[in-house]
Amino acid sequence: MRALTKAVVSATAVAGIFAGGLATAGTAVAAPASVQQQAVNGEQAALATENLGLTRAEARRVQRWLATHWNYNDSIDGYLGTNSWKAFQRCLRQYWDYNDSIDGVVGPNTIKALQRLLRANGEYSGAIDGIAGNGTRAGFKDWANRI
Repeated sequence: MRALTKAVVSATAVAGIFAGGLATAGTAVAAPASVQQQAVNGEQAALATENLGLTRAEARRVQRWLATHWNYNDSIDGYLGTNSWKAFQRCLRQYWDYNDSIDGVVGPNTIKALQRLLRANGEYSGAIDGIAGNGTRAGFKDWANRI
């Protein structure tokens, strides 16, 4: 009788552990809210960075140029984010017919002004079309390596 009681208690304990594991399996795989929020913020940071094909070293060179000439005062980290592009847009507005808001968004008007700068410096010969294609990216890379 004692052996049967031990067997029943052991089986009940195993069944309880198994059932409890199944009951919490759905929540066990979900990350805590803070981890989920960090992942979203990381995605937003990645989306806010637009190096247009520059390496981090080239982007740092551009950031140093922006810090020297266009009041860029954020980190020199090799990621052309919103603040880098705001500084660049100030330059583009003054000299390269950028006529949109200083918002740090690399849209077609920013690209058109960048293409005008690159064309004037001999790094780009394509259309001023606001598309950051291979020619624009190559010209930006050449310019970044010359400044």
